[in-house]
Amino acid sequence: MSQNNYAFIDSQNLNLAILREGWKLDFARFRVFLKRKYHVEKAFLFIGNVPGNEGLYIALQEMGYVVVFKPTLQNRDGVIKGNCDAELVLHTMIQYSQFDKAMIISGDGDFHCLIEYLEENDKLLKVGIPNRYHYSALLRQFRRYFFFVSDLRHKLEYKKR
Repeated sequence: MSQNNYAFIDSQNLNLAILREGWKLDFARFRVFLKRKYHVEKAFLFIGNVPGNEGLYIALQEMGYVVVFKPTLQNRDGVIKGNCDAELVLHTMIQYSQFDKAMIISGDGDFHCLIEYLEENDKLLKVGIPNRYHYSALLRQFRRYFFFVSDLRHKLEYKKR
């Protein structure tokens, strides 16, 4: 029986958590990992749309991600804000009937209710926690679904080619 699993990835949470660990994630390798290990047919990557990053967005699409953009704003300090939480939840529910199981990749406790709903409806595959040491305590009840991206550095670290 073939599986039709989807991943919903909070790119900001994933990227910052891995950088905090002192390395960079190879997004191409990560996409292959999700496909091979978890049979992820579609991987939705939620990301702030920052002018000048078009090359990155095209590269991510070429790697096999479905890139979902959030408009961003720059505050007075020059910090760019583009929280994608609502988009991730909305797109998970829009796609709900299309997948067998879903994987949420984020350590953000704001996804507690989504993860809980997926679990209650037997649609939760895994919760990918980016950093083993920094994630919301609200997610602990789903511990049996966890895998830690930070533990996969040997497989997923970006190395200049």
